[in-house]
Amino acid sequence: MATMMMHHRFQILRNSSPILSYSLLPKYPSSSSFFRRTPPCSYKNHHHHQLKFFSNRQFSTSTTPLFCSKSSSDLISEVVVQNKTSIVGDLLDYLNESWTHFHATAEAKKQLLAAGFHLLNESEEWDLKPGGRYFFTRNMSCLVAFAVGEKYTAGNGFHAIAAHTDSPCLKLKPKSASLKSGYLMVNVQTYGGGLWHTWFDRDLSVAGRVIVKAGDGSYEQKLVKVKRPLLRVPTLAIHLDNTVNKDGFKINLETQLIPLLATKLEEPSTESKDKAKVYHHPLLMQILSDELGCGVEEILGMELNVCDTQPSCLGGGNDEFIFSGRLDNLASSFCALRALVDSCVSPGSLASEQAIRMVALFDNEEVGSNSAQGAGAPTMFQAMRRIVGCLGNECAREGVFERALHRSFLVSADMAHGVHPNFADKHEENHRPELHKGLVIKHNANQRYATSGITAFLFKEVAKMQNLPTQEFVVRNDMGCGSTIGPILASGVGIRTVDCGIPQLSMHSVREVCGKEDVDIAYKHFKAFYQTFSSIDKKLSVD
Repeated sequence: MATMMMHHRFQILRNSSPILSYSLLPKYPSSSSFFRRTPPCSYKNHHHHQLKFFSNRQFSTSTTPLFCSKSSSDLISEVVVQNKTSIVGDLLDYLNESWTHFHATAEAKKQLLAAGFHLLNESEEWDLKPGGRYFFTRNMSCLVAFAVGEKYTAGNGFHAIAAHTDSPCLKLKPKSASLKSGYLMVNVQTYGGGLWHTWFDRDLSVAGRVIVKAGDGSYEQKLVKVKRPLLRVPTLAIHLDNTVNKDGFKINLETQLIPLLATKLEEPSTESKDKAKVYHHPLLMQILSDELGCGVEEILGMELNVCDTQPSCLGGGNDEFIFSGRLDNLASSFCALRALVDSCVSPGSLASEQAIRMVALFDNEEVGSNSAQGAGAPTMFQAMRRIVGCLGNECAREGVFERALHRSFLVSADMAHGVHPNFADKHEENHRPELHKGLVIKHNANQRYATSGITAFLFKEVAKMQNLPTQEFVVRNDMGCGSTIGPILASGVGIRTVDCGIPQLSMHSVREVCGKEDVDIAYKHFKAFYQTFSSIDKKLSVD
């Protein structure tokens, strides 16, 4: 969710018994378990024919060893019964892979290719056909995917879900190297409206995108992720700040939110003729080159985020919560993407569809969306126009694109504010979304959200047909309201839009919380939207 500026049950067994072999390990990480990667023949792949609690596509190979006192046969039986339709395990995999917006887009790309979607290039001519499934990326941080109904005719609408890939974080400055009191420090910029005090005393590292010079003299983009704890922003001892508990934790974001990398053992080398190399500590550059398997001199540019190394996992007394960074808004992105894939993966799933099903994942929402890869750019609508033109075979009648937009519907999916048990008075008393109670439909009379009475009704009808719960949210009149990409997209071309989100706690913290059950509800709601909205929309006529 944008800043104010712009703004069932799977029981993890924790008894201290020997670790299960790789072939018998449940895939859900738990807050009490030790996290590590495993060989490709992991539990979820080896026993997929037995467990079947996710779709046929396996997009990640991560799993976690857990302590368990039950026999392997009991464990398998329990998992099969309780989780045969859950996507929570795959969401945890996605979160643990997606440390940055670049990695989130790369993972989405991997999933779409595995599901049979065809990669398009915005710079090339498109050849689209009814029944086809396609996608493209922009800046490797924005992605648009769509599936064309086999009954599609020019002028029919788009049924789209839009979310965003970015989250508040710290980003390395172009010149990050500094030295303070014998420590090698890494200068950072704040990105978005983060709860910056939560970044102190965390095991941090770096991840992002680098530009590398290849052997043939060309340049290529590579993703990098240093998984070990590399950085830390230490708090000041209470003895040196004995009023902190009374007056609050107040910091200067420029001078006191600087991660330390190492102690200064020797003078950094300045022998390199390329001054760009001393913009960052030689130690950091060496770590990156080791990770990438290239020489330091081959790294010509980079965009790096500071990231928390603690893995996403289940937590709570009944493992009913998801503890993770970047839930806002990767949880929405994953649910939307998975719903699109699963709504058109089986033979005949698009046979009677007259519309085009679409997902759009944008970057830079947390800072206002005003970028080439943000929702403020015409990316999605340019794609829609190209799709309509391509499928219309250049013989469509007047106003075909405008008619298509008039028949379209957009779901703006961004995490919502769940009621906080210690601060319940921050919510309007009749609009207090709870965890595990379904998607939250967001309303705001001042158009901070794009929901209208009509769009809310239609979206709730989708849920009603599937017996899925929904909730309502409106902010108190004496408090400011955040915003989303919904109003940006709705006002751009006049597409009908509803704003909704999974309720969560600790929004914009380095470590957020949402309900495990709400993830599955959101996925089912989004999937039902793709599968049933055409029939629901025909029943309502509004000019």
